[in-house]
Amino acid sequence: MPTATTRHSDRRVSPVFLGIVAVMVVTGWAVWTDFAPVPGLAVFLFVTAAWVVSLCLHEYAHARSALHSGDISIGSKGYLTLNPLAYTHALLSIVLPVVFVILGGIGLPGGAVFIERGRIRGRWKHSLISAAGPLTNALFAVVCTAPFWLHALDGVPLVFRYALGFLALLQVTAAILNFLPVPGLDGYGVVEPWLSHGIRRQVEPFAQIGLLAVFALLWIPSVNHVFFDLVDAILRGLGVGDVETYCGQAFYRFWEGKPEALFCPSGG
Repeated sequence: MPTATTRHSDRRVSPVFLGIVAVMVVTGWAVWTDFAPVPGLAVFLFVTAAWVVSLCLHEYAHARSALHSGDISIGSKGYLTLNPLAYTHALLSIVLPVVFVILGGIGLPGGAVFIERGRIRGRWKHSLISAAGPLTNALFAVVCTAPFWLHALDGVPLVFRYALGFLALLQVTAAILNFLPVPGLDGYGVVEPWLSHGIRRQVEPFAQIGLLAVFALLWIPSVNHVFFDLVDAILRGLGVGDVETYCGQAFYRFWEGKPEALFCPSGG
C-alpha cells in the first residue's frame, strides 16, 4: 500500500516538464526582446516548447479527470507529474506531434495515458475524461490569444504576435481534430460510452487507423479547405488574423528563407 510520501511524489511536477517550461520562458523572452541573432530560431524554440507544454497539459487533464473519476492507479504510472517520458506512447504523444508541426504546421492530436476504464463507473465520467484533453487545447488557445481578444496588443512586439498566432493555430487544429468522433481520437471516447456494445465491437478494429484516415482526408483539397476555413473562423473570433498565423509559421520555419521577404516585418 503506498505511503503518504509516495502519493506526494506521484504528484510532484517532473524536472523534465519544468525544464521544458524554462525553455519556453527563456525563448519567449528572447522573441519579445529580439535578443536572438536569428529571430526565427527563437520563435521555433519558443513555439515548440510551448507546444510540448500543451501536450503535457493535455495528457495531464486526461489523467487528473480519470483520478477523480475512480482510477486511483493513475498516480503510480507517473501521469500526474507532467513528465512526457512517463507516457505509454511518448512517440505518439510528443515526438510525432512535434514532427508534424515542423513539417506541416498542424496540431497533431496525441494520446498516451493508459486509463483503467474498469475502475470508473458512469458514462458521463468516461466522456469527461476523453473530453478533458482537447478542452485543455481549447483553453490554451484562449489564453495565448488573450492579447488579441482583449485588444491589448500595444507594446507587444510584432514577432511575438506572430509566434502567438501560430501557436494558437496549433491549439485550435489539435482541439478540432481531437474532438472528431473518429475511433482512436478523444471525440470518439466522448461518444463511445453512449453506444451499444455491438456498435463498439464493430468500430473497435478501426481505432488503430482512425488518425491516419483523418489525415488522409485532409489531403483532399475540398476537405482541407473546409477544415482550415473552420480553423480560420475560430481564430478570427479570437482576434487572430491570417497575417499573424502566416507570418508565425514563416518565422517558425526560418530555415526556408527570411520571413521578412515574405511580407512579414519584424520591427515596430
